[in-house]
Amino acid sequence: MARDPAFVLRYLAEVEELAEDVLAARQQIVDLDVKRNRNREALRALQKDPEPDDQEQLDEEINNLRKELRVKVNRLFEAQGKAELKGFNLNPMTAEEMKLINRILEG
Repeated sequence: MARDPAFVLRYLAEVEELAEDVLAARQQIVDLDVKRNRNREALRALQKDPEPDDQEQLDEEINNLRKELRVKVNRLFEAQGKAELKGFNLNPMTAEEMKLINRILEG
């Protein structure tokens, strides 16, 4: 069955746009993570406590981008006709949850 060339072209353009969104979001996460690490290193070199506002803002921005990345990857997979990634929507445990797990494991 022959596909309409205009349909195929629109489909490929949509998939390419979604893939570019995913790559751009990933690169933004990497850039912010590098900035956050440099910030930590500079503050440590000055032997000061890190400014919580700066670090918290960077952490929040990175976490928000990671959440958006999940949505973008799922849209890309949907456009390609692939199944949603399993385990991709996991969230890290909080410090409090980790303390509780450690308490349970220690007996």
